Amino acid sequence: MTQRREFRLPDVGEGLTEADIVTWRVQPGDKVTINQIIVDIETAKAVVELPSPYEGVVASLLVPEGQTVDVGTPIIAVDVPADGEPDSPAGPAAGPEPAAEPEPAAGPEPVAGPAGPGAGPVDPAGIAAAGPHPTSEDLIPPTPATGERQAVLVGYGVKLGPTTRRQRKAATPGGSRSAPVVPAGSGAAANGGARPAHVLAKPPVRKLARDLGIDLAALAGSGPAGSITRDDVQRAADHPAAAAPAQPGLREERIPIRGVRKHTAAAVSASAFTAPHVTEFLTIDVDATVETVRRLRDLPEFEGLRPSPLLLVAKALLVAIRRHPMINSTWDEDAQEIVVKHYVNLGIAATTERGLIVPNVKDAGGLDLPALAQALAGLTATARAGKSAPADLAGGTITITNVGVFGVDAGTPILTPPEAAILAFGQIKDAPWVSDGQLVVRKVTTLSLSFDHRIVDGDLGSAVLREVGAMLHDPALMLAWG
Repeated sequence: MTQRREFRLPDVGEGLTEADIVTWRVQPGDKVTINQIIVDIETAKAVVELPSPYEGVVASLLVPEGQTVDVGTPIIAVDVPADGEPDSPAGPAAGPEPAAEPEPAAGPEPVAGPAGPGAGPVDPAGIAAAGPHPTSEDLIPPTPATGERQAVLVGYGVKLGPTTRRQRKAATPGGSRSAPVVPAGSGAAANGGARPAHVLAKPPVRKLARDLGIDLAALAGSGPAGSITRDDVQRAADHPAAAAPAQPGLREERIPIRGVRKHTAAAVSASAFTAPHVTEFLTIDVDATVETVRRLRDLPEFEGLRPSPLLLVAKALLVAIRRHPMINSTWDEDAQEIVVKHYVNLGIAATTERGLIVPNVKDAGGLDLPALAQALAGLTATARAGKSAPADLAGGTITITNVGVFGVDAGTPILTPPEAAILAFGQIKDAPWVSDGQLVVRKVTTLSLSFDHRIVDGDLGSAVLREVGAMLHDPALMLAWG
């Protein structure tokens, strides 16, 4: 005898009201065990893997991939043994595991652009080649019995109450929302979007193919056992004529605004029109910083970490914050108070496959230089793998965005709300420089500091920018001032 149980979309943290179903890991008829990953969902901040709270057989998937559903909506039905089955799912545990690891992509690594939640990508590798980084798997504790890492679920059974949500867009005749264009004549179009069973591809690759409108069934896989890789999909997107028949008349594509990108759009819009931004620029000679980074790489304390100029930028900003705490604060409109944070959760803006995120290093001000290097490397590796958890993205107090990785000298970054400041770090390049009255060639970069003028006056913003620049020009000042 079995009983049917429905698993409802839980609140995985921070007042989640809805999420997108990205990829189902199981199908009707599959056997599942407790804590087995069954689905990837995308919230406003990150992609999260949900484990099964039941052991049994999947009866049906109640929500298709690509659809947005409210918290509390049944998403899967499981037939469980009748004897001894609890009335509710397995109890809450430590927290959701971040999203499935995507295959490494060819080309530049995801980094941040010039704006706060709208800031662009940052890669702690800076101008240097990236070395080995720890992955977020290292942060997931093993289970006592088996030593294997397991995902756990948080927030299940949240009390549902009235919430105010935006009016939803009208559904398409098939009941689902609009999706990326699929090439005419593709298997997905011919089968109503159904995925051919014989196609071998990982979930992130399938997601990329859907986003780019590529029919996986039309591709020849170059991976193990003929599986389709991210490079196969990207090549098909770059050379569409070789992958699918031409589509006469197709001149536009509509991409649904969901998940991380929707959250980012709302955040940067609110920031731009709420906080009065001021941006100041400072160009400096960083020959000494580049030399210091080279020397750090030879020290045993940094073995395997590949320190970069961004590490010293982060350290210089932390020292400047200690000297000028007001730069690390927020504006509380309701209380009409300025909240000065006496701790620093240092955000590093990073662009991922699903949009811009700003994970942060907790209590960064209390870390020594090797520990800070380790934290930055882990933060970036986790973001690059698409595994940043909601907790990694919450509670930031100030942000750095590295626009230099794009070959950009400077930008006017948008504040990450509700933070009071964001520092953009431009590319390091050889440039003519006047030193002691002589024209010489130096390593030069430009710093851009945007700040909320309600909190930070021009003299404070200028002092912080000037001191960060001075420490990068002469890293010994970090010891004197820190």
